[in-house]
Amino acid sequence: MGAPPPPTCPTACSGKAPDLTKQFGARFARPLSLVALVALWWLAASLAGDPGRLPGPAAVVAFTWHALASGEMLPALLATLARVACAFVLSMLAGAAIGMLAGRCAVADRLIDPWLVIALNLPVLMVVVLVYIWIGLTEAAAILSVCIAKIPTVVVTVREGARALDPTLDELGQVFRIPSIRRWRAIVLPQMAPYLAAAARAGLSVTWKIVLIVELIGRPNGVGFELNLFFQTFDVAGIIAYGLVFSLVMLAAEWALLQPLERRAHAWR
Repeated sequence: MGAPPPPTCPTACSGKAPDLTKQFGARFARPLSLVALVALWWLAASLAGDPGRLPGPAAVVAFTWHALASGEMLPALLATLARVACAFVLSMLAGAAIGMLAGRCAVADRLIDPWLVIALNLPVLMVVVLVYIWIGLTEAAAILSVCIAKIPTVVVTVREGARALDPTLDELGQVFRIPSIRRWRAIVLPQMAPYLAAAARAGLSVTWKIVLIVELIGRPNGVGFELNLFFQTFDVAGIIAYGLVFSLVMLAAEWALLQPLERRAHAWR
């Protein structure tokens, strides 16, 4: 009679334990990371012992609740969101058009490239100040300065996508005499969609930061204007409250709009 078979471990051998670990990590990693961040913030505030310089989470939450309940924060948020939306749309349209032209036409690329290199290396603060001096402290100047600072990065991303287009698909469309509009919609845009999505996602995070600088320097309302007022009064709780709330709004916009669009852009692959 032979020896009995070795004992087996169905849980370990079937791979259920690693699957449970992956599921736990996918579901709870981000919430636990945020909890750890808040805990570190509370610990740092407790060790500092100076609520005026580093208020704790409770003080910031109380300030935020009061600002929202009194109606002081909402107009500033809406003003900044309007500027972000306007500058973002204009930057994407202009940057995508210039990037496609540079990526599809070698002569245009050689003409645009020196301008692009200079624009990419211009300090944002210098652009904002010069536009305000030349045009004035107007809404148009604020939007224009944001667009000047943002369009070059969109051009770079879209230009790389235009260079990566498959020429055989374009030739196929010409052979079958597909109309130009349909060819762009069925052949070019699906290939360009990942690059446009990447430019949009990166562009939104940069745009709202530039808008805050524009508001801080030369606008009479918005989150940046409020941050300037809090800086003058050394109100750290107000600075953190307005900054965090607007960051959460932008994060929600990215999760709700840009990430689904990016997944859809990559779905054809």
